[in-house]
Amino acid sequence: MKVGPKYKICKRLGASVFEKCQTQKFQLAETRSPRRTRGRRSASAYGLQLLEKQKARFMYGLSERQFSRYVSEEMEKKGSDSMAGLVLRLESRLDNVVYRAGFVKTRRAARQLVSHGHIMVNNRRMNIPSFRVSVGDVVSVREASRGSTLFTNRNEANIEHKAPGWLTVSQDGFFAELVKDPEFAQSELTWNPSTIIQFYSR
Repeated sequence: MKVGPKYKICKRLGASVFEKCQTQKFQLAETRSPRRTRGRRSASAYGLQLLEKQKARFMYGLSERQFSRYVSEEMEKKGSDSMAGLVLRLESRLDNVVYRAGFVKTRRAARQLVSHGHIMVNNRRMNIPSFRVSVGDVVSVREASRGSTLFTNRNEANIEHKAPGWLTVSQDGFFAELVKDPEFAQSELTWNPSTIIQFYSR
């Protein structure tokens, strides 16, 4: 997905959109240059829903078509929680699991890592970032790729990284197993799935 100026997008949607903006430098810049609200109208309910949708879409690096398909598929499932389903669908993407495991520092880098064939799923090479990882699947860095500069000081980085509870990462930091379905409390998310479902229900 083609992305414009990241700082500009972060200022509009929030610092959580890109890892690049989750820095002290960005926060200080925001503090020194507060947004001008004088003369602006309050955002409508539709506007707030749109912003929330854009926030999640940019965060996971998805096109509008792909993101809306995920939402539609979850909304069409009878007897299921659409909000929980959407979180599960986004978080179980292979590129996101690679990011959550701490193999690399950003989702964008994780997507490139998968696309370039550096990642294995259950000992099979996988180059599809949107591949859905299931409970029990083991995601790993291809052995031939571990000597790359991308993984310099991998052991030290693994010690500092905190993976979510639904993911178990090996001591050397090159293997991760999905031990249960991804789940988050609303307070842990930086985007609101309920608002997004409302946007697509209009």
